[in-house]
Amino acid sequence: MFRQLLATARGVAAELRDDERGDVPGWVLITLMTAGLVVAVWALAGPALSGLFEQAISRVSGF
Repeated sequence: MFRQLLATARGVAAELRDDERGDVPGWVLITLMTAGLVVAVWALAGPALSGLFEQAISRVSGF
């Protein structure tokens, strides 16, 4: 019985190890898409955020 459990555990471990290897392209795609979204949001909101920051600094410096 112990041998059977050990063989089952080894089989499960081998399956898990093989499953993780195939998931790398998915993580690469998610990382690239996230980077693309950050660049797009930064390009759209960058000037507005820069103006807001400069306005806040001028108000603080005015005191």
